[in-house]
Amino acid sequence: MSVSSLLSPDASARSRLLELPFPAAFVPGARAAVGTCLRIEPSEKVTLICDRETAPIAASMAQELMTTGCRWNAFVLGDLAPRPLTDMPAEILADMESSDVSIFAVQVQRNELRSRMQMTEVVNRRRMRHAHMVNITPQIMCEGMRADYDRVDRLSQKVIEKARKARFIRATTTAGTDIRAEMNPEYKWLKTSGIISRDKWGNLPGGEIFTTPGEVNGVFVVDGVVGDYLCAQFGLLEATPLTLEIRGNRIVGCSSENKKLCEEFQAYTHTDENSDRVGEFAIGTNIGVERVIGNILQDEKFPGIHIAFGNPYGEHTGAPWRSSTHIDVVGLRFNIWIEDEQIMQDGKFLLLA
Repeated sequence: MSVSSLLSPDASARSRLLELPFPAAFVPGARAAVGTCLRIEPSEKVTLICDRETAPIAASMAQELMTTGCRWNAFVLGDLAPRPLTDMPAEILADMESSDVSIFAVQVQRNELRSRMQMTEVVNRRRMRHAHMVNITPQIMCEGMRADYDRVDRLSQKVIEKARKARFIRATTTAGTDIRAEMNPEYKWLKTSGIISRDKWGNLPGGEIFTTPGEVNGVFVVDGVVGDYLCAQFGLLEATPLTLEIRGNRIVGCSSENKKLCEEFQAYTHTDENSDRVGEFAIGTNIGVERVIGNILQDEKFPGIHIAFGNPYGEHTGAPWRSSTHIDVVGLRFNIWIEDEQIMQDGKFLLLA
C-alpha cells in the first residue's frame, strides 16, 4: 500500500497503518519510542496521531504497539480536517480523554500552534505520557531516535542536579555568543531526556534540560538553526548566522547577512507582548546527536545551549506569564559554566565518565 492510499476513507487509520510498508531502518527508533521512552504496558491505551507525510514512521510505531498488546487508535490529520489546522479535530481530543499515552508524529504547518496547544492541554490535565514528534523525518528516525536513552538520561540527571542549585549559568562560543542567565529559584528545571513520565510530556528524540530563566543578558549567535516553520525555510545557519542582542530578557537587537531571515524572525518575535521574551533556557544532552541537520526537533537536543522566545511552558516551570508563540534558537560548539564549574568545552561535555 502506498502513502497516497491513506486518502481512502474506506478503512480505519489503524488498519491502513498496519498494512503500510516502512523501511526496516525505522524499527530501532520505533522500538526505542514505544519500549524505552514511553514504556507502554499491555494494559494501557494509546492515541497515535500522524499525517500523510509521516504515515510510514507511524506505521513502524503501530507495529511496535501491536507487539506490546496494548489497545490503541490511530488518526491521520488531513482525513479529519483541512490543513493547516485551525483546531485539533474533536475525534482526536475525545480519544485522548480515555488514553494513557499519546504519540504525535506529524509534519506541522504554519499557524497550527493553537491546535497543538489544545492537544497538550489534554495531556497536561490528564497527566498523560506524551511523545511530541513534531516534524519527525526518516533521517531523525535513523539518527536521534537511535540514541542510548538510558545513557542520555544519566547525563541529563547529572546536569540538572547542578543546574537546580545554580544562581547563574554562563555560555560562550567562538562565533561570538556570550550570555549570562540568572536563575529564578521559584521556577522549576525539567528534564526531558527521552524517558517520558506523567510529570512532563517530552519531545522525541529527547535529550535536554530546561527552565524559564530569571533574566538573560548578552549576545547569542544563532549559527545552528531557528525553530518553528522558519527552520524548514532557512535551514542551517552557520554560513549566515543570526546575531541576537538580549537585554533584560528581551531581544533588543537582531542582525544577519540574510536580511529575509532577520525580517521573518523579527516579525515572529513581535507577534504579541511576550513573543520577544526569553521563555526557555535549555541545555541539550543527546550525546547520540553528532551534528545539526536543519530540523529543530532533533537539533535542539544537540549538546549545547538553546534558548526560546515566547511561551515559557509555565504550567511546568512555574512562570506566570504567557505567549501565543514559541521559537527556539540553537548555537554550536559551546563552552558552558554552571556558576564556576565548567561542564562543556567546545561542544563536549566534561561530565561523561
